[in-house]
Amino acid sequence: MSKIIDLNSLIEFYKKAYFPMADSKYSEEIKFYKPKLRFIIPISNFHYPKKLFSEFKKTKYSFKIDQNFAKVIELCKEIKRKDQDTWINEIILDTYIELHKIGKCHSVECYEDDNLIGGLYGLHIGSCFFGESMFSLKTNTSKFCLLYLLAILKKNNFSILDSQFFNPHLVQFGAYEIETEIYENKLKESLEIESFFKEVNNFQEVLSLLQSTNQRS
Repeated sequence: MSKIIDLNSLIEFYKKAYFPMADSKYSEEIKFYKPKLRFIIPISNFHYPKKLFSEFKKTKYSFKIDQNFAKVIELCKEIKRKDQDTWINEIILDTYIELHKIGKCHSVECYEDDNLIGGLYGLHIGSCFFGESMFSLKTNTSKFCLLYLLAILKKNNFSILDSQFFNPHLVQFGAYEIETEIYENKLKESLEIESFFKEVNNFQEVLSLLQSTNQRS
């Protein structure tokens, strides 16, 4: 097992708007980042493509939370994205598995029968969810997991879904950049409120939570 980041110290870094990354999955070090612009998805008024939601409603896939966290982060680490290396190294992998064990990290998982085909994971502090990474083994399964996550966060009155750096694929969900100073104020307020990462009752509740917000074509 690699040397992990001290968990309490890591949580304090997040509270101060920093997050860790490695230069590559082979790196033996990590660095902390605090970008000048922060990329967030608004939980209260997110949106999504109508076509994607239509596919999500009809899907035969099943969704679970926190059933196989270690496998989710491992696949996020190993799956290549357009020949780009990942920023998840062994230190980060082992650290976030430990955070999951103490209830600070969660995963959303998409299954076809018993096969894990998509997922995402992130860190939960206060009413903030810091989205870390996602993967797909079949078309749109990571996006389906994001829709499922948004329903959970909305149900449980989370304030912030932090996506860290700009990602053009998340603009379709209403994600936008804000200056660090504004982000830090939002973060401070959100850390004072404790939300719980509770599962939705069933898939119909997920759809109802999503349909109560705006969608676009």
